[in-house]
Amino acid sequence: MRIQKRKRRTDKIKAPNKIMISITLIYGIFLIAWGAFFSIGSDSMTSWIPAFIGVPILISGLLAKKFPLKKKVWMHIAVVFGLLAFIGGFRFFAAMGSEEGLWGNPKAASSQLMLLITGGLYTAKCICSFIEARKGS
Repeated sequence: MRIQKRKRRTDKIKAPNKIMISITLIYGIFLIAWGAFFSIGSDSMTSWIPAFIGVPILISGLLAKKFPLKKKVWMHIAVVFGLLAFIGGFRFFAAMGSEEGLWGNPKAASSQLMLLITGGLYTAKCICSFIEARKGS
């Protein structure tokens, strides 16, 4: 009887779950592309931070798509990295106390602000999706 439940769960992948997997894949690719673009001409390894966060998000999305029975695990791993992006984005405000101000280094500031905004939106969307999935099961 337990096998039948699992089979039914994999047969019924709801549209919101498919959308979250797609959003995860797109967000991972976006972070990798952002990191690569902003690292052109930069000697700093920190310019690659968005890409370093994007890789596990992308991998988690791919694994959630490939292994539907373990989708919950992979999506939770992805949201942890989304939360790290959000928290890392608060570094944007650390420049307030510097002589150069918030936009003293425009590339770094824009990357940090992007992480703050997109990480927050992605994390919030994942949490809403998790709550919706819990209500549906």
